[in-house]
Amino acid sequence: MMKAFEDFQQTSKENVDTAIKSFGALSKTGQAIAVEMADYSKKAFEDGTAAIEKLFGAKSLDKAIEVQTAYAKTAYEGFVAEATKISELYADFAKEAFKPFEAAVAKAK
Repeated sequence: MMKAFEDFQQTSKENVDTAIKSFGALSKTGQAIAVEMADYSKKAFEDGTAAIEKLFGAKSLDKAIEVQTAYAKTAYEGFVAEATKISELYADFAKEAFKPFEAAVAKAK
């Protein structure tokens, strides 16, 4: 009876340790995602502001269209690159969150 209780206690301790490791990984990766999104938002705002300034300084309609086209192309490329980076961070987020549980499942087999 005492052995069963000790086994239960050990298993409970391991489960708590696994959960703590998982939450630590979630916190770390979540912060990285938040920082990345904040940096991108700041850069996108600065790029948009610079494009508006160039647009107001355009002397002709052709120059205004050129400025707008260049900004649209740059903004799209930046968005695609950022979306790719964020999706990779979310994939890492999922891997890190479940890594402690993989060891527990492998041990249970």
